Amino acid sequence: MSMESDKNTLLRVEDLRVHFPIHGGIMLHKVAEVKAVDGVSFELNKGETLGLVGESGCGKTTVGRAIVNILHSGSPDVEVFGKINFNTSEDGWVDLARLKRNQMRKYRSDIQMIFQDPFSSLNPRMLVRDIIAEPLQITQPGMREADVNERVFWLLDKVGLSKEQAYRYPHEFSGGQRQRVGFARALATNPQLIVADEPVSALDVSIQAQVINLLQDLQEEFNLTYVFIAHDLSVVEHISNRIAVMYLGCMVELGKAQDIYRNPKHPYTKALLEAVPLPDPDRVKTKDRKLLQGDVPNPIAKPSGCAFRTRCPVARPECARDIPAYRTLADGRQVACPFAE
Repeated sequence: MSMESDKNTLLRVEDLRVHFPIHGGIMLHKVAEVKAVDGVSFELNKGETLGLVGESGCGKTTVGRAIVNILHSGSPDVEVFGKINFNTSEDGWVDLARLKRNQMRKYRSDIQMIFQDPFSSLNPRMLVRDIIAEPLQITQPGMREADVNERVFWLLDKVGLSKEQAYRYPHEFSGGQRQRVGFARALATNPQLIVADEPVSALDVSIQAQVINLLQDLQEEFNLTYVFIAHDLSVVEHISNRIAVMYLGCMVELGKAQDIYRNPKHPYTKALLEAVPLPDPDRVKTKDRKLLQGDVPNPIAKPSGCAFRTRCPVARPECARDIPAYRTLADGRQVACPFAE
């Protein structure tokens, strides 16, 4: 890899695997494990947006939480393997997957997360001013109160809220406004990378476009890098530079957004695009849509070989035997299917 490409790369995930143990019996021994993420690799350049898509339960949120290193706070016995190399401004490349909680604190200001649910991600007992100020007070404990207030008011203005709204509680806001408060909180520490975990899925369709446009404006102004997680391919179409498609913990296709949408290669990516609702009823009648059949297999007992083979329309006997390797196609995209053309 050239020095120039290494300099422009902000995040490098290598063979990331996340396993949640299942305990049972009288002594609560480990009896099984859920391989929520099973060998995901990708790179992310500075100023780029990577859309991470797939059905519910495919592991995309777990990837986001692993990057931010908050998995252990909810599941202390979770096992994380592989590397999550982050290009820090102070120390160069650091493997976030190996850092303990107190070691990670040094880099918290560079990596922030926007959560899916704007209702539960904000403390209902705190004023909006205090919610946005809290990251500043933690990362910059010597900051004067007047400077904190000035920063909070400035951030509220950037996300389309007023100074007066700083002294309200979260329940006094609509869902879209609450999500904007979440954006302001994430921007408070001037981060390099923001992991947005389905930031518009809990919002009305009428305001989803406004929020997406706001994210794009903030990215341009603050030179942000996004990992944008969504289950709907239509949501990430306009914001993503590249798209990674996940299925049952594995990444099945990774490529430029326009290539994925115009000419998907993996059978699962094709099925996801077929499932996107069409706004024109006449097109729905005339379009030959091949919708995906069956349910996602149990993640505790994944199928042998290719995890998608039980639902794949082009599966062959060898798919049950071999785990498909990633192939790089002529247009540069990666596909985990030997029969993708």
